[in-house]
Amino acid sequence: MKHITLLYPEGQRNLSTIACIVGTVEAFARANDYWKQQGHQPKYRLVVAGVSSPSKEEYVKNLVALKTDASISEISKTDLIIIPSAMPGEDTAEYRQMLDWINRQYKAGAEIASMCSGAFILASTGIIDGRSCSTHWSLVNTFRDKYPNVNLQSDKLITDEKGIYTNGGAYSFLNLVVYLIEKYYDRQTAIYCSKVLQIELDRDSQSAFAIFTGQKQHGDKIVQQAQIYIENNIDEKISIEDLSSKFAIGRRNFDRRFIKATGNTPLEYSQRVKIESAKKALESSRKTVNEVMYDVGYSDVKAFREVFRKITGMSPLEYKGKYNREAAV
Repeated sequence: MKHITLLYPEGQRNLSTIACIVGTVEAFARANDYWKQQGHQPKYRLVVAGVSSPSKEEYVKNLVALKTDASISEISKTDLIIIPSAMPGEDTAEYRQMLDWINRQYKAGAEIASMCSGAFILASTGIIDGRSCSTHWSLVNTFRDKYPNVNLQSDKLITDEKGIYTNGGAYSFLNLVVYLIEKYYDRQTAIYCSKVLQIELDRDSQSAFAIFTGQKQHGDKIVQQAQIYIENNIDEKISIEDLSSKFAIGRRNFDRRFIKATGNTPLEYSQRVKIESAKKALESSRKTVNEVMYDVGYSDVKAFREVFRKITGMSPLEYKGKYNREAAV
């Protein structure tokens, strides 16, 4: 029987940590039960483990406490480590002990999966330097600043690279769980769990859920002024050449500084600001797609649709139908 370790990072836990652990335990229990019903022997044993054993039963937000099954020091070998959502950790002895244990297990052949902000723990090990990773869209700027050597895929719901799995954020951890169940059991078991737990299969993007807020905590005043100009002139078709000239900077240098400060090119930033404004209008107004398009500075329907789909993963009309109740009626 294979072994799965579901980490409980006591020093960084919050309600999302508890939700990830409880949801994962239930989903894998359902998978094991279904597997046995098909005439198979139990395939995996899942253990919730923390640094200390047993973990202190401290209540999170005065609502719930969790008791672990074991300490990671008692686990000499595991096949899969699942890191739940967790607050970024302080550099304590316990935190370093957890990182060292993850590294040892990985070198011994264990696969690793991180959920939401659990990617910060995974990245702290150094294991994913140069590799793809996802995390919650709201943490993208913080993550990029802290771990510049990781190839962050902010639009991806799930990444899968050489035995390392990561997940976008919040309750989409359930999509990663079903993905892992398909990997570790089979497709039919994953379908069964998705139906019983009502988790959508094969979601691959978190783009539609992202709310774009431009990164301005970078200290480059020229770039900050350019960002504000873009945000205050959403209805204009902004030329990046004209914008760089406005601030008396050459185009190549302007692009370089903008990317370094915000993680986006000036064009990408302008597109994201415009599409975020369009999303809000489509969610809350009776305006047609064409009216919204003109309001955010586009005159070419095809170009607007292409940029909108690139950023959100759906067409403007699909987005309006999904999020505007009046439009749906």
